[in-house]
Amino acid sequence: MERKPDEYATREARFELQPQPGRRNPSPRLEAARPRIEELLERMTLEEKIGQLAQPFGWTCYTRQADGTVALTDSFKRRAAAGGVGSLYGTLRADPWTGVTLETGLSPAEGAQLVNEMQAYALEHGRHGIPILFGEECSHGHMAIGATVFPVPISIGSMWNPDLYRELCRAVALETRSQGGAATYSPVLDVVRDPRWGRTEECYGEDPYLTSVLGRAAVEGLQGPSGDLGADDAILATLKHFAAYGSSEGGRNSAPVHMGPRELHEIDLLPFRHAVDAGARSVMTAYNEIDGVPCTTNRHLLQDILRDAWGFDGFVITDCGALGLLTAGQNTAEDGAEASAQALRAGVDMEMSGEMFDRHLLSAVHSGRLGEADVDLAVRRVLELKFELDLFERPFADPDRARQVIGSGKHRELARRAAAQSLVLLKNDGGVLPLARSAFDSSGGRAGLDGSSAGTDLPEGFGRIAVIGPNADAPYNQLGDYTSPQPDGAITTVLGGLRAALGDAAGERVLHAPGCRIRGESREGFPAALACAEQADAIVLVLGGSSARDFGEGTIDLQTGASVVTGDSWNDMECGEGIDRSTLNLAGVQLELAQEIHKLGKPVIVVYINGRPIAEPWIAEHIPAILEAWYPGQEGGHAIADALLGDVNPSGRLTLGIPKHVGQLPVYHYKRRTRGKRYLEDDFEAQYPFGFGLSYTSFDYSNIRLDRSSIEADGQAVVSVDIRNTGSRAGEEVAQLYVSDLAASVVRPEKMLKGFRKIALEPGQSRTVFFPIGREQLEFVGPDLTWIVEPGNFRLTVGPSSVEGLSIELAVHADKPAAR
Repeated sequence: MERKPDEYATREARFELQPQPGRRNPSPRLEAARPRIEELLERMTLEEKIGQLAQPFGWTCYTRQADGTVALTDSFKRRAAAGGVGSLYGTLRADPWTGVTLETGLSPAEGAQLVNEMQAYALEHGRHGIPILFGEECSHGHMAIGATVFPVPISIGSMWNPDLYRELCRAVALETRSQGGAATYSPVLDVVRDPRWGRTEECYGEDPYLTSVLGRAAVEGLQGPSGDLGADDAILATLKHFAAYGSSEGGRNSAPVHMGPRELHEIDLLPFRHAVDAGARSVMTAYNEIDGVPCTTNRHLLQDILRDAWGFDGFVITDCGALGLLTAGQNTAEDGAEASAQALRAGVDMEMSGEMFDRHLLSAVHSGRLGEADVDLAVRRVLELKFELDLFERPFADPDRARQVIGSGKHRELARRAAAQSLVLLKNDGGVLPLARSAFDSSGGRAGLDGSSAGTDLPEGFGRIAVIGPNADAPYNQLGDYTSPQPDGAITTVLGGLRAALGDAAGERVLHAPGCRIRGESREGFPAALACAEQADAIVLVLGGSSARDFGEGTIDLQTGASVVTGDSWNDMECGEGIDRSTLNLAGVQLELAQEIHKLGKPVIVVYINGRPIAEPWIAEHIPAILEAWYPGQEGGHAIADALLGDVNPSGRLTLGIPKHVGQLPVYHYKRRTRGKRYLEDDFEAQYPFGFGLSYTSFDYSNIRLDRSSIEADGQAVVSVDIRNTGSRAGEEVAQLYVSDLAASVVRPEKMLKGFRKIALEPGQSRTVFFPIGREQLEFVGPDLTWIVEPGNFRLTVGPSSVEGLSIELAVHADKPAAR
């Protein structure tokens, strides 16, 4: 029986955003714990209370002995006995910043055992039996040795698949909690305005609506479908970075943000508002200032908006080293005591690293800059979350469970599915892709790259492929920042993926040469790469960037863990935290390598593995096929091979526009109507716009309609469109809804994304897609800075990207005041 439009709208409502700000009812566990919390506050000394608010580095609290045993440090024991270990950061983290390697680090079971030992010591030797809260990094997987490395968030955004992302976050939560980690510092809800920013890879993209949808999915996945933080597969989600961190001046990390309140609420705060509504109970402040006020001491952000307006009832933690900036950088506090007092008064509850709180919070109280009641408020919030996480009753991890679930085959398969869904086909002139498996048989027969006689004209006996480029076989380069050390064989590269996919047929037919490094001017690898390419019938050229940290001195900020650009440091890292660029071109001599390969006259496919958009107009013009893979994680090589060979039909879509060159920035799609005139040299349209992505099949949109032509301000309509797969392959299409307010009391963006559906269609199959239209799609921040729906006409456009689609108009009548 055919469904009615309203039934479709209800069934698919999980994709829509319907925030209902307001305080939630406390959980039964928390209600039962309140008397105990007040009793603890009565019994704790001021020093013990401050210990609950400081979060030292966990990896400094243990050492691995020469015989392989693990011992707790004396400093940890002293602090735990004094009641000064309320929380630890990154106890299980392993990377160049921590100095924890495969040799000195811990297996999944050993990590759980360590957490148990630390927890037991704190409970036994502390006066009040308060458990430790272990916080871990999980940007794209639990950042511990042996854990699954999923695609980075910019890849996750490119999936346009919140259900799959929610499933992925469930896996991350399971792996982390199995080792005793109870909190994570994700999701990152920053909206990217300037992709030169090195942390672009950590974000979902440029759009506030898409970021809001994925932020909700992350919270629901990490904290569990029931919202019971005490479950053994749930962890506390921390929203970061609050706020506007992705809108910094010049795309430079921690630079100032120049933004009015209307744009702040409509763009940068929107994802946080929805994630708070989804149940997030922890928020991390951003390093930057907004209009001169540091986010770490911005009471308007942390109290008036976050707590009072949105009803947030969790705790707020600083980013690492943020309080130090107040006295050395932003200079809004004269000393550490004043900086600590400013932060706590503004609404901060915990300091990551704990350095300033440890040294100065006590004197801030004794000097009268802060009252003990202020400290009590923060401690109460931290203790509440410890009870909600059920740490008082179940503080210990299960090493056997950690051994079973961390890095499991099920999670590797999930990583492969996510990577495959995130691949964006940017160009495919002449049907160069997919490569045909039949071309690799032993018959020596003639075959086109797509398995037919049509398309690119290949040499007789096609059957050899050259995999060339600095990212063709560089495992760490495809993982992104915030990644732990990996044992040999844990990561499948593009070269490895193609060889595995072709099996015996690979043999001598899958050739390889790196050609050059990501950075640097050396061309010594060119001759070998060209000789390799000469032997092949088709070339897969794997270029891009790297966020792989190294152990070189001078490349890591020892305070924050961010990489540092210095005059004499060297590695291939050109993206990641602290690595911002003034250009979006390929680094080093990669473009020159591509140009030399192109001269051979053979079919070339460029695969980009990178953490920010690459603007290379020569490649966009001359290379027939381009596949954007971002940092696809440990299974990325398999997913890319599947796409190149046609076993996977690319369905990823861009979540940020890619400019023709860096001088066009910004190119985000929701530019205001008053965006100005074009440049003398060029326009300001993206090379590849937001929402864009090709497929091995084709889709046709038709018959856009509304179930009613007009609604009242608080009413709802449904817009629908028919989508048909008109090609010969099964595929997935991302239908996108954009809304334009044709006349408003303030200047509005020309269009804004307000809905999307990812649907699978067989060849010849059609489906009708429905989008509800109501307050969520029509409201904006009006002249008096309240959210309103104004009467007037709205253009609704549904299509495959931000620059294509079918449109229809909806009239909205003002029947009653609609502000909230």
